[in-house]
Amino acid sequence: MPIPEPSALDSTAHIIQVALTPVFLLSGIATLLNVFSTRHGRIADQVEKLSDLAADDPVRVLRLADLRRRSLALDVAVVIAALGGIAICGAVLTLFVGALRDAAVASILFFLFGAAIVCTLGSLFAFAVEMTLASRDVRVSVARREAEGAS
Repeated sequence: MPIPEPSALDSTAHIIQVALTPVFLLSGIATLLNVFSTRHGRIADQVEKLSDLAADDPVRVLRLADLRRRSLALDVAVVIAALGGIAICGAVLTLFVGALRDAAVASILFFLFGAAIVCTLGSLFAFAVEMTLASRDVRVSVARREAEGAS
């Protein structure tokens, strides 16, 4: 069995490395989208529970407003993460269509991968906002129950 030349081996290793990076990022984005979807479902369940309360109940009105803000933050996270996934798919397509040595293809690849990273960061930021809103809601609920218990 002939031993491949070092330059051919290095080139093959580089191609594999370049091809795997977007796959791992796409897998991470898919996991984030799954988390976002689960949290959306939990918000929807809480909205359904609130439908049992009277329409003019101030607690219901405040809670629905909080849930709406959280849902909007998750919507932003989902859209931005999906855009990141689209950019990654575009980067993978660019890898298959063009040679990495071509300057135009390299520029497109750089742009798409960079856009995917920026979108992933944006979706994580929106998710952090939603988590902060959820944590605040928990603290407000606990404080409200403690105040009712003290009365």
